[in-house]
Amino acid sequence: MVSEQHSPERREITVRRAPRFVPFLALGVVAGFIAALFVAYGGAENPSFTREATLGFFTIMFGLPGLLLGALTALILDWISVRRARRSTVESVDPAEPESREQPPS
Repeated sequence: MVSEQHSPERREITVRRAPRFVPFLALGVVAGFIAALFVAYGGAENPSFTREATLGFFTIMFGLPGLLLGALTALILDWISVRRARRSTVESVDPAEPESREQPPS
């Protein structure tokens, strides 16, 4: 019986921590909504508009810039993570081979 010895496949990869964009966008919108709450309920009430209508208007007015600031923050953090990326070499290991698994230290 002939035993075939396979050499492991080696590849070069880039390892970095990239931010997820959706939480940053959502956080920007939430911050805009909180700012709208302060503006709508912090001042004197206008007899022409209800506080809820004012809140809706300012939610749009502060939510969109909050969304843009969240996106800009995520882009800056992504740019920083690209600059801090590290190159590494990995090799594939056949899980069926028992000697390829790490042995616990004795």
